[in-house]
Amino acid sequence: MTDPRISVVTGAYGAIGKSIARMMAEKGYKTILVGRDANKLNATATEIIKKTGNYDVYCEVVDLSRKSSIESFSRRWSGPLHVLINNAATGPRRRTETPECIEIQWATNVLGYFWMTSFFYGFMKNVEDARIVDVASYWAGGLDMNDLEFQRRAYDNDAAYRQSKQANRMLAHAWAERLKPFGITVNACLSGDVNSKLSNSFGFGGHETPDEGAATPVWLATAPELNGVTGRYFEHLSQKTDPFVNDRKAVERLFEICASW
Repeated sequence: MTDPRISVVTGAYGAIGKSIARMMAEKGYKTILVGRDANKLNATATEIIKKTGNYDVYCEVVDLSRKSSIESFSRRWSGPLHVLINNAATGPRRRTETPECIEIQWATNVLGYFWMTSFFYGFMKNVEDARIVDVASYWAGGLDMNDLEFQRRAYDNDAAYRQSKQANRMLAHAWAERLKPFGITVNACLSGDVNSKLSNSFGFGGHETPDEGAATPVWLATAPELNGVTGRYFEHLSQKTDPFVNDRKAVERLFEICASW
Protein backbone atom coordinates (compact mmCIF):
# COMPACT_ATOMS: atom_id res chain seq x y z
CA MET A 1 0.00 0.00 0.00
CA THR A 2 1.42 3.36 -1.04
CA ASP A 3 1.67 6.26 1.36
CA PRO A 4 -1.07 8.90 0.96
CA ARG A 5 -0.37 12.21 -0.67
CA ILE A 6 0.01 14.99 1.90
CA SER A 7 -1.78 18.34 1.92
CA VAL A 8 -1.55 21.43 4.09
CA VAL A 9 -4.56 23.74 4.36
CA THR A 10 -4.19 27.11 6.08
CA GLY A 11 -7.17 28.83 7.67
CA ALA A 12 -8.61 25.36 8.00
CA TYR A 13 -11.42 26.06 10.47
CA GLY A 14 -13.07 28.93 8.59
CA ALA A 15 -16.16 28.25 6.50
CA ILE A 16 -14.33 27.64 3.23
CA GLY A 17 -11.14 26.28 4.80
CA LYS A 18 -13.05 23.58 6.66
CA SER A 19 -14.73 22.45 3.45
CA ILE A 20 -11.41 22.46 1.59
CA ALA A 21 -9.79 20.35 4.31
CA ARG A 22 -12.72 17.91 4.48
CA MET A 23 -12.79 17.49 0.72
CA MET A 24 -9.04 16.84 0.63
CA ALA A 25 -9.48 14.20 3.35
CA GLU A 26 -12.34 12.66 1.38
CA LYS A 27 -9.96 12.26 -1.54
CA GLY A 28 -7.62 10.27 0.67
CA TYR A 29 -5.04 12.94 1.42
CA LYS A 30 -3.22 13.08 4.70
CA THR A 31 -4.43 16.53 5.64
CA ILE A 32 -2.74 19.00 7.96
CA LEU A 33 -5.00 21.72 9.34
CA VAL A 34 -3.21 25.00 10.06
CA GLY A 35 -4.44 27.95 12.11
CA ARG A 36 -3.77 29.76 15.36
CA ASP A 37 -6.71 28.55 17.50
CA ALA A 38 -5.91 25.08 18.87
CA ASN A 39 -9.45 24.43 20.09
CA LYS A 40 -11.01 25.24 16.72
CA LEU A 41 -8.39 23.17 14.92
CA ASN A 42 -9.01 20.14 17.12
CA ALA A 43 -12.77 20.43 16.80
CA THR A 44 -12.46 20.70 13.01
CA ALA A 45 -10.13 17.70 12.82
CA THR A 46 -12.55 15.61 14.90
CA GLU A 47 -15.45 16.63 12.67
CA ILE A 48 -13.55 15.83 9.47
CA ILE A 49 -12.40 12.42 10.74
CA LYS A 50 -15.96 11.56 11.74
CA LYS A 51 -17.40 12.63 8.37
CA THR A 52 -14.75 11.12 6.13
CA GLY A 53 -13.42 8.11 8.01
CA ASN A 54 -9.93 9.37 7.16
CA TYR A 55 -7.86 9.32 10.35
CA ASP A 56 -4.87 11.00 8.70
CA VAL A 57 -6.02 14.46 9.76
CA TYR A 58 -3.73 16.48 12.00
CA CYS A 59 -3.42 19.97 13.47
CA GLU A 60 -0.63 22.52 13.55
CA VAL A 61 -1.03 25.69 15.60
CA VAL A 62 0.54 28.48 13.56
CA ASP A 63 0.02 32.24 13.54
CA LEU A 64 0.01 32.87 9.80
CA SER A 65 0.58 36.59 10.28
CA ARG A 66 4.02 35.97 11.81
CA LYS A 67 7.08 34.82 9.92
CA SER A 68 8.67 33.31 13.03
CA SER A 69 5.63 31.09 13.64
CA ILE A 70 5.63 29.82 10.05
CA GLU A 71 9.36 29.22 10.15
CA SER A 72 8.96 27.25 13.37
CA PHE A 73 6.27 25.13 11.70
CA SER A 74 8.60 24.41 8.79
CA ARG A 75 11.31 23.26 11.20
CA ARG A 76 8.87 20.71 12.66
CA TRP A 77 8.11 19.33 9.22
CA SER A 78 9.68 16.15 7.91
CA GLY A 79 9.09 14.27 4.70
CA PRO A 80 7.52 15.42 1.44
CA LEU A 81 4.61 17.78 0.82
CA HIS A 82 2.40 17.32 -2.22
CA VAL A 83 -0.18 20.11 -1.91
CA LEU A 84 -0.12 23.48 -0.14
CA ILE A 85 -3.40 25.41 -0.12
CA ASN A 86 -2.91 28.97 1.14
CA ASN A 87 -6.38 29.97 2.27
CA ALA A 88 -6.14 31.89 5.56
CA ALA A 89 -7.42 35.48 5.46
CA THR A 90 -8.64 38.18 7.77
CA GLY A 91 -10.44 41.51 7.36
CA PRO A 92 -10.70 43.48 10.61
CA ARG A 93 -12.72 46.68 10.48
CA ARG A 94 -10.05 48.65 12.31
CA ARG A 95 -6.40 48.85 11.36
CA THR A 96 -4.35 46.60 13.62
CA GLU A 97 -0.75 45.41 13.57
CA THR A 98 1.14 42.24 14.39
CA PRO A 99 3.74 42.26 17.20
CA GLU A 100 6.24 42.96 14.40
CA CYS A 101 4.28 46.13 13.54
CA ILE A 102 2.95 44.88 10.18
CA GLU A 103 -0.63 45.74 9.25
CA ILE A 104 -2.61 42.57 9.94
CA GLN A 105 -4.33 42.09 6.56
CA TRP A 106 -1.08 42.50 4.68
CA ALA A 107 0.69 40.20 7.12
CA THR A 108 -1.94 37.43 7.02
CA ASN A 109 -3.45 37.62 3.56
CA VAL A 110 -0.26 38.30 1.62
CA LEU A 111 2.90 37.69 3.63
CA GLY A 112 1.40 34.58 5.22
CA TYR A 113 1.02 33.05 1.74
CA PHE A 114 4.48 34.26 0.76
CA TRP A 115 6.17 32.87 3.88
CA MET A 116 4.35 29.53 3.69
CA THR A 117 5.53 29.13 0.11
CA SER A 118 9.05 30.30 0.96
CA PHE A 119 9.51 27.88 3.84
CA PHE A 120 7.70 24.86 2.38
CA TYR A 121 8.54 24.67 -1.30
CA GLY A 122 11.77 22.92 -0.38
CA PHE A 123 9.70 19.94 0.77
CA MET A 124 7.90 19.94 -2.59
CA LYS A 125 10.92 19.94 -4.88
CA ASN A 126 10.82 17.07 -7.37
CA VAL A 127 7.78 15.57 -5.62
CA GLU A 128 5.43 14.06 -8.19
CA ASP A 129 2.72 16.53 -9.20
CA ALA A 130 3.41 19.04 -6.41
CA ARG A 131 0.91 21.91 -6.33
CA ILE A 132 0.46 25.21 -4.54
CA VAL A 133 -2.98 26.83 -4.62
CA ASP A 134 -3.38 30.44 -3.49
CA VAL A 135 -6.98 31.32 -2.66
CA ALA A 136 -7.49 34.83 -3.99
CA SER A 137 -10.63 36.56 -5.26
CA TYR A 138 -12.30 38.40 -8.13
CA TRP A 139 -12.72 41.17 -5.52
CA ALA A 140 -9.24 42.52 -6.14
CA GLY A 141 -7.52 45.76 -7.09
CA GLY A 142 -6.22 49.05 -5.76
CA LEU A 143 -2.73 47.80 -4.91
CA ASP A 144 -0.53 50.71 -3.79
CA MET A 145 3.06 49.56 -3.51
CA ASN A 146 3.96 52.85 -1.89
CA ASP A 147 1.43 52.32 0.90
CA LEU A 148 0.89 48.59 1.33
CA GLU A 149 0.07 48.92 5.04
CA PHE A 150 -2.28 51.90 4.90
CA GLN A 151 0.13 54.16 6.73
CA ARG A 152 -0.64 57.11 4.45
CA ARG A 153 -4.14 56.27 3.30
CA ALA A 154 -7.11 56.12 5.64
CA TYR A 155 -7.58 52.44 6.49
CA ASP A 156 -10.59 50.73 4.96
CA ASN A 157 -10.86 46.99 5.48
CA ASP A 158 -12.53 46.43 2.12
CA ALA A 159 -9.80 48.34 0.27
CA ALA A 160 -7.11 46.50 2.24
CA TYR A 161 -8.69 43.16 1.37
CA ARG A 162 -9.01 43.98 -2.35
CA GLN A 163 -5.37 45.04 -2.38
CA SER A 164 -4.30 41.81 -0.69
CA LYS A 165 -6.17 39.67 -3.20
CA GLN A 166 -4.57 41.49 -6.13
CA ALA A 167 -1.22 40.81 -4.50
CA ASN A 168 -2.07 37.10 -4.11
CA ARG A 169 -2.73 36.82 -7.83
CA MET A 170 0.45 38.65 -8.79
CA LEU A 171 2.64 36.68 -6.40
CA ALA A 172 1.21 33.33 -7.49
CA HIS A 173 2.34 34.20 -11.01
CA ALA A 174 5.81 35.19 -9.76
CA TRP A 175 6.18 32.00 -7.72
CA ALA A 176 5.01 29.88 -10.66
CA GLU A 177 7.92 31.07 -12.76
CA ARG A 178 10.41 30.48 -9.96
CA LEU A 179 9.19 27.03 -8.96
CA LYS A 180 8.48 25.53 -12.39
CA PRO A 181 12.05 24.16 -12.68
CA PHE A 182 11.39 22.11 -9.52
CA GLY A 183 8.19 20.60 -10.88
CA ILE A 184 5.95 22.66 -8.57
CA THR A 185 2.86 24.35 -10.00
CA VAL A 186 1.39 27.51 -8.48
CA ASN A 187 -2.07 28.81 -9.34
CA ALA A 188 -4.50 31.33 -7.85
CA CYS A 189 -8.26 31.12 -7.72
CA LEU A 190 -11.53 32.54 -6.51
CA SER A 191 -12.92 30.69 -3.51
CA GLY A 192 -16.55 31.63 -4.00
CA ASP A 193 -19.14 33.90 -2.41
CA VAL A 194 -19.74 32.22 0.94
CA ASN A 195 -21.38 33.49 4.12
CA SER A 196 -18.42 33.50 6.52
CA LYS A 197 -16.78 35.46 9.31
CA LEU A 198 -14.58 37.06 6.66
CA SER A 199 -17.41 38.12 4.34
CA ASN A 200 -19.41 39.36 7.32
CA SER A 201 -16.52 41.65 8.28
CA PHE A 202 -17.12 43.49 4.99
CA GLY A 203 -20.87 43.61 5.51
CA PHE A 204 -21.73 40.80 3.09
CA GLY A 205 -23.47 37.48 3.43
CA GLY A 206 -23.01 35.07 0.55
CA HIS A 207 -25.12 32.97 -1.79
CA GLU A 208 -22.89 29.90 -2.15
CA THR A 209 -22.38 27.00 0.24
CA PRO A 210 -18.92 26.41 1.75
CA ASP A 211 -18.57 23.31 -0.45
CA GLU A 212 -19.32 25.39 -3.55
CA GLY A 213 -16.73 27.92 -2.40
CA ALA A 214 -14.17 25.15 -1.85
CA ALA A 215 -14.78 23.44 -5.19
CA THR A 216 -12.29 25.40 -7.29
CA PRO A 217 -9.37 25.32 -4.81
CA VAL A 218 -9.81 21.55 -4.35
CA TRP A 219 -10.10 21.00 -8.11
CA LEU A 220 -6.87 22.94 -8.65
CA ALA A 221 -5.19 20.89 -5.93
CA THR A 222 -6.26 17.47 -7.19
CA ALA A 223 -7.61 17.31 -10.75
CA PRO A 224 -5.41 15.06 -12.95
CA GLU A 225 -6.04 17.23 -16.01
CA LEU A 226 -4.30 20.16 -14.29
CA ASN A 227 -1.00 18.35 -13.81
CA GLY A 228 1.66 20.78 -15.05
CA VAL A 229 -0.66 23.77 -15.39
CA THR A 230 0.92 26.75 -13.62
CA GLY A 231 0.83 30.52 -13.30
CA ARG A 232 -2.89 30.81 -14.03
CA TYR A 233 -5.97 32.30 -12.35
CA PHE A 234 -9.27 30.41 -12.08
CA GLU A 235 -12.88 31.10 -11.15
CA HIS A 236 -15.67 28.49 -10.91
CA LEU A 237 -13.55 25.66 -12.39
CA SER A 238 -12.54 27.79 -15.35
CA GLN A 239 -9.37 29.67 -16.27
CA LYS A 240 -9.73 33.45 -16.49
CA THR A 241 -7.51 36.16 -17.94
CA ASP A 242 -5.73 38.00 -15.13
CA PRO A 243 -4.90 41.64 -15.95
CA PHE A 244 -2.85 42.01 -12.78
CA VAL A 245 0.03 39.90 -14.11
CA ASN A 246 0.53 41.85 -17.35
CA ASP A 247 2.92 44.38 -15.79
CA ARG A 248 5.95 42.16 -15.26
CA LYS A 249 7.97 44.92 -13.61
CA ALA A 250 5.21 45.48 -11.04
CA VAL A 251 4.98 41.74 -10.34
CA GLU A 252 8.72 41.53 -9.77
CA ARG A 253 8.77 44.65 -7.64
CA LEU A 254 6.01 43.25 -5.42
CA PHE A 255 7.87 39.95 -5.06
CA GLU A 256 11.06 41.76 -4.05
CA ILE A 257 9.17 43.88 -1.49
CA CYS A 258 7.63 40.80 0.09
CA ALA A 259 10.96 38.99 0.12
CA SER A 260 12.46 41.88 2.09
CA TRP A 261 10.15 41.32 5.09
